[in-house]
Amino acid sequence: MFREARTGDFESVQRLYQQLHPGDPVLADKVLKAAFEQILDSRGLHIFVLEVEGRVVATTYLNVIPNLTRSASPYAVIENVVVEESLRGTGLGQQVMTGTLAAAWDAGCYKAMLLTGSRRPSTLAFYQACGFSPDAKSAFLARPS
Repeated sequence: MFREARTGDFESVQRLYQQLHPGDPVLADKVLKAAFEQILDSRGLHIFVLEVEGRVVATTYLNVIPNLTRSASPYAVIENVVVEESLRGTGLGQQVMTGTLAAAWDAGCYKAMLLTGSRRPSTLAFYQACGFSPDAKSAFLARPS
């Protein structure tokens, strides 16, 4: 079942995020829960989960951003795509991405963007199979120094 995350999904989503970024510093649950609740309460921000047999096994984060160009159509940024390590390669990633893109199109987005730090051919092929083109735009990333 593909659905929006709820407050009770916090631990499951955090477990998946730890698999995505195992080197991230460990923060107090209080801090993480506050950020999770802020996302859940914010218009245009969506954490989605995919459940199999009542267990959250995948998640994505969709940001729908208002826009003044393209006939004032919003655009989407998709982040933090992760499938349970033991279930990767089983089609669950395609399911969660299909649901996330459908939510973006339902919100009237004229495009959806996704960045990945992975250089693995399998990861890049996965995103291309989901409909993302590596040739449509150039991405640049800045971080605070």
